[in-house]
Amino acid sequence: MNASVRMPGRLRKAPENALSAEQLAQARRARRAFMGKALAMGAGAAATGAAAAGRGAAGAGAAGAAGAAGGRTGRASAAAATQPREARGVPGPGEDAILKLPEHTTGLGQPVAARGYGVPSKWEGNLQRRESPGLTRVSAASVSFTPLQGLFGIITPNGLHFERHHQGWWDIDPSRHRLMINGLVREARVFTMDDLMRLPSVSRIHFIECGANSGMEWANVAVPTVQYTHGMLSCCEFTGVLLSTLLDLCGVDRAAGRYVLAEGADGSSMTRTVSMERALDDVIVAWGMNGEMLRPENGYPLRLVVPGVQGVSWVKYLRRIEVGDQPYYTKDEVLHYVDLMPDGRHRQFTSIQEVKSVITTPSGGQVLLDRGYYNVTGLAWSGRGRIKDVDVSFDGGRNWRRARLEGPVLPKALTRFNIDWVRDGSPAILQSRAVDETGQVQPAMNRLRAVRGTRSIYHNNAIQSWRVADTGEVFNVQV
Repeated sequence: MNASVRMPGRLRKAPENALSAEQLAQARRARRAFMGKALAMGAGAAATGAAAAGRGAAGAGAAGAAGAAGGRTGRASAAAATQPREARGVPGPGEDAILKLPEHTTGLGQPVAARGYGVPSKWEGNLQRRESPGLTRVSAASVSFTPLQGLFGIITPNGLHFERHHQGWWDIDPSRHRLMINGLVREARVFTMDDLMRLPSVSRIHFIECGANSGMEWANVAVPTVQYTHGMLSCCEFTGVLLSTLLDLCGVDRAAGRYVLAEGADGSSMTRTVSMERALDDVIVAWGMNGEMLRPENGYPLRLVVPGVQGVSWVKYLRRIEVGDQPYYTKDEVLHYVDLMPDGRHRQFTSIQEVKSVITTPSGGQVLLDRGYYNVTGLAWSGRGRIKDVDVSFDGGRNWRRARLEGPVLPKALTRFNIDWVRDGSPAILQSRAVDETGQVQPAMNRLRAVRGTRSIYHNNAIQSWRVADTGEVFNVQV
C-alpha cells in the first residue's frame, strides 16, 4: 500500500439541500436570466445577447454568495480538523462503538419482504435529484438534476435519473399504448407493447445528456455544485428492440428514406429528426432501464434511445416513427436546441454530445477537512465512442497527470476515472480533460468561447475547474 494512502483526508459533503436565503435568491436570478435568453433565442441574436449579459452578472453574484456561505462553514471545519481525534468524534482504540455490541447485533431485524420494493436507507435520504431553484416558473416544464457527487461507478439508479419535461410526465397504461411506423415504408404498421416485447431485444449501457447541460456556465460561473453544473446527465442499461429491426419489418425504403421523425405522446408532442444512417445503426426503441421497466418520469412505457446524441432526441412516450426524405425542421429543431454563434447565425442539428468530463469529488460545495491523501474521482463520456484517456491537473492546467480509467470502458457510456492526490494544504485548481477514441480532446473554456462566443445555451463541453482554497473549501471557478 502506498504510504500516502495510510492517512486519507476527510471530506465534508456538499450541502445540497442547505442553501441560504441569499444563495437561493441569487440562484433564482441566474436561472431566470438563463431561461429568458432561451426564450429569446428565436427572436434573434440581439435579444439573446442581452439575456446572456444579465445571466453573467447574476451568475457571478450566485458564485459569490455560495463562496461566502461556504467560507463560514469551511473555516470552522478546518479548525475542527486540528483537534484531537476524540474531540472530532473520530472513533479510536477502546471506543464503545468497538467494545460494546450495538442494538442491531443483539436484536431481531426486519422480516423478509417488509418492503415489497426496496428503497434506500433512511441515512441516505439527502441524496436526491433536485430541481434548480427558480429555473422555470412551471415545474411541469423544468429539469431535475442527478446528484453526481454522491454516485459510484457509472450506472445511475433509476430513482436518481435526471428529468427534463416540456409538458410534465405521465404514467401511461401500457395496454393502451401503441407505436406506429409509417412514411416511406412498404407497409405501415402499428405495434402494441406486447408485439414489441416479443421481438429480438438488446441490452446496452449508454449515457444520456441534455444538450443544455452546463449551459448556465457559458458566460460566467452561475451555480455552486456539480449536481447543477453537470447533473443533466445519467447512464443506464437500456433494453429494447433495435429501430433497424422495426424498420426492416415494415420494409423501409432505404433508397429514398434518409431521415426518420420520432414523435412522443406527451402534451408537448415532442418531435425530433434522426438521420437514417443513425437510425439503422444503434438506435433502440426501449422499454427497459437497469433491469426493470422504464420509470414514468423517463418515458414509460416506451422511449427512443439515440446513443451519443443530446437527450431531446431520446423521445419519451414514443408513439410514432415516420420515414421521410428530408429533415422535418420541427419547432424544437429551428427555435430551440440550436447554437447561437458569435456572428448571429444559428447552427442547427448539432446533436452529438462531444467529449466531456468532470471531477465529481472533490467538487463545488464540498470541504476537505485535512491535509493528506484524497482519491480524486470523476466521469468522462463522448457521443463519438469510447473514452481513451483522462488527464487531471491540480494547478489550473499548467501540468497534467494521467488518471486511471476504471472498467468497463464502453462506447457512448460514462467512464469512471480515479487519480491519487496528496493535499499539502496549499490552494489548488482541479481540472479533468478527456480524450475519446476518435482523437477529440475536451477544450478549455477560453478556447471554446473563442469559437462559440458566450451567448450559447447548448453543447458546452468545456473543462470544468474546481478551486480548493487553503481552508479546504471547494468552489466553482473559471480559469
